[in-house]
Amino acid sequence: MAAPREAPEQRPFGRRFLTDPARLFQHNAWDNVEWSEEQEASARNKVQENSSQLLPQDKQEEYEVNAKRYWDDFYKIHENGFFKDRHWLFTEFPELAPNRNPSQNGDSVHEFGNKEESNNEGRGSCENGYCSLETRAENQLNMIKSTPKVCTEVLATQNYSKLNQRDGDYPGSSASYRVLEVGCGAGNTVFPILQTNNDPGLFVYCCDFSTTAVDLVQSNAEYDSSRCFAFVHDLCNDQSPFPMPDESLDIVILIFVLSAILPEKMQCIVSRLSRLLKPGGMILLRDYGRYDLAQLRFKKGQCLSDNFYVRGDGTRVYFFTQDELNDLFTTAGLEKIQNLVDRRLQVNRGKQMTMYRVWIQCKYRKPSAPQL
Repeated sequence: MAAPREAPEQRPFGRRFLTDPARLFQHNAWDNVEWSEEQEASARNKVQENSSQLLPQDKQEEYEVNAKRYWDDFYKIHENGFFKDRHWLFTEFPELAPNRNPSQNGDSVHEFGNKEESNNEGRGSCENGYCSLETRAENQLNMIKSTPKVCTEVLATQNYSKLNQRDGDYPGSSASYRVLEVGCGAGNTVFPILQTNNDPGLFVYCCDFSTTAVDLVQSNAEYDSSRCFAFVHDLCNDQSPFPMPDESLDIVILIFVLSAILPEKMQCIVSRLSRLLKPGGMILLRDYGRYDLAQLRFKKGQCLSDNFYVRGDGTRVYFFTQDELNDLFTTAGLEKIQNLVDRRLQVNRGKQMTMYRVWIQCKYRKPSAPQL
């Protein structure tokens, strides 16, 4: 997005944005916003305040044990109406586009289109951990509103043996370019990829912790089993099988999903996903950054541990630093291609409120096999 001709005054979190209403209508987001020391200190103080009272251990264990139920309930309530399709994927991650360029270093300027990005991205407009559905009508997926069917393909996934994988007998085995999205939700990343990328060699896998979410993907009119395979998968269970063998994937996508996982389990998960990559394959990540608006809006009593919170609906979220993500990926044996923080100023034109978002975007590559 082109920068406005005159940058607006940046005010502390939650303050009203006082400017010409016509200008608010024309400009409602600014990329790569610099924070003042005052803003940084204000954000740090808010986090210290909302982290001062942790949930009791028994309650924390309850949220972990029942994590799947909370996400199933989320998708039963919201179905496909919560997020917009992420067509900005192809600007930020050209590796997913038809004319993909895996060698791109990822240092390009962000250009998110407002039509393609929901204010609810990753539960972006949450108040005290509870989220509205203001963008429900803008969702572009054409989902079939039918009763969720039994996921026969999910059951089939559980039956794939390592022997069959070695023999090449697995979904997408004949594809030349394989992509896996982890935490696919209702398909707001998967379907834009399938609709935009007509590469006959492309095959997209997608999985989610929630059976309800996978049912929504499989019920979508755009779901094509010759190009896509959706399955239920518990990332936190290292015995839960993937339908593809190690070193078979070109791309793994993690968009606002790693943050939903218990922090102490993240390293094992990233290491396991890295083993699925071919030499030269990449993990693409976009997730919450430290001091994002969503973190600052939590109240006392919703904090589980440092920078880890529970929302009003029982789902959880962590807020990362660049160094934390770098440690996770490099420990898994991957090399950094991109690791940047995207601070954005968004304006709610109706309420004339400023909103400071903080997201982190990463690309990490599995080293290519040494040439003999």
